[in-house]
Order: sequence, then structure tokens, then C-alpha cells
Amino acid sequence: MKITLITVGKIKERYLRDAIAEYTKRLSKYCKLEMIEVEDEKTPHHASEAVDKAIQDKEGERILKQIREDTYVVALAIKGSRLTSEQMAKKIEQLGVQGVSHIVFLIGGSLGLSKEVLKRANYELSFSDMTFPHQLMKVILLEQIYRCYRIIQGEPYHK
Repeated sequence: MKITLITVGKIKERYLRDAIAEYTKRLSKYCKLEMIEVEDEKTPHHASEAVDKAIQDKEGERILKQIREDTYVVALAIKGSRLTSEQMAKKIEQLGVQGVSHIVFLIGGSLGLSKEVLKRANYELSFSDMTFPHQLMKVILLEQIYRCYRIIQGEPYHK
């Protein structure tokens, strides 16, 4: 299976890049992993709702340009469904059984994903009611995808 992460913004922090590199290496045993970073927009402090929406829309357009028609899209969104690691593993496994060969995970920028991007998503996934920095969320998502493949393969993992 091919897994693609489309994220807004570049990872600048070395410790996060190191963690991403580690999970990328680990995942190479289980899937073909691709990571696409689209440019983020500068978000002015105390911007109006209209400015925030315009920023979300610009970032959303960049994301949508990267998504092929034949992919299954999972958008990370606070209001999405919550799954345990085991449930997420089962979902990935079931998608494969149903013939899905390419899953795209989307992580928005600091303002989240645009309505148009959420409309394109086949599934909205939430990790928490809390807000996480989108850079850190990339590491968390990669770790969970890795954990899912360990579960699918019947390999040990920390509970």
C-alpha cells in the first residue's frame, strides 16, 4: 500500500525531522511512504475571520492540487472520529481488502483545513479535542501509522 502525508508548512526543528526520519525508515518495511509539504501562508496576529478563511483557502488549494482522484483521503480534524490504535489498524487493513491501494493523510496548517479540503476527504480523523502543533502532529501520525502496521502484522507493540 502507498501512504502519502500532505502537510502544510516545512518542519524546521531538527528533533522533529529526526523523529520523522526514524518513522520513515521503520515504515519502509510495511508500505511505500511519500511526504508532500505545501507552502504555508503567514498568519497575521489578530487577523479577521475573513483573512483566516482566505489563508485556509489558499493552503487548501495547494493541498487539493496534490490529491489524485483515485486516493482515499483521511483529513485530520478535531471534529473527526476517534479511533483506538487497533481500530485504526483495522480500518487501514479493511481499506486494503476493499482494493484501496493509496491512502492520503492530510494535516492542515495552524488554522486547520479548509471546507473544500474537508469536503474532499473520505474520512475525518481526530486524535484529541486538544490542539497540537501541526509539525508535531506529523510525528504523532507517523508513529500511529507505524503502530497500525505492527498490529496488522501481529507484531509486538506497546499498549
